Amino acid sequence: MLEKLLKRIEGAGVYEYGLVNPSEIEYRQMIRDICAGNTCRQYGMTWACPPAVGTVEECRNRCLQYNTMLVFTGVFRLEDVFDWEGMLRGLKDFKEIARNVDAAVKPYLKNYLVLSNEGCGACESCTYPDAPCRFPEQLHHSIEGYGILVSELAKQTAVKYNNGKNSVTYFGALLFNNTEILTAL
Repeated sequence: MLEKLLKRIEGAGVYEYGLVNPSEIEYRQMIRDICAGNTCRQYGMTWACPPAVGTVEECRNRCLQYNTMLVFTGVFRLEDVFDWEGMLRGLKDFKEIARNVDAAVKPYLKNYLVLSNEGCGACESCTYPDAPCRFPEQLHHSIEGYGILVSELAKQTAVKYNNGKNSVTYFGALLFNNTEILTAL
């Protein structure tokens, strides 16, 4: 069943993917502290990022409910290393890939979690912290916001972290229990 699920994920537009058990990942407060530095300007601004996602321990426990993490990437070409607009386009396009992965697996997994890159992007302006999320079924928490060092995760899953000059690679993850894939595939 896993092979069939992987085929569906490949069709969702991912560039590359690899598998790891969530219990083999280190969830680091240090990464969360980097988030708190607000370099991406999302900290405290969205339901997808800290502190809204909970503590690192809460995020770790959420991940440990599953026995499989499928790490997936999207690679986007840039004009040069200073192509900020290209990076933003890639960020937006990667969020679409994460939504495609979500839609591809939804009929076949009862219980799963999709993590994406910074922020959410579903709304022009997030309701955090004043009101509940407008579209919780579309909300994908930030993988880094969970305290996960993406470069290490890439090594663990044999997924390329750097895909060459003038490119940006974004990471996401699908967490699920591989024994709970519905047989309708």
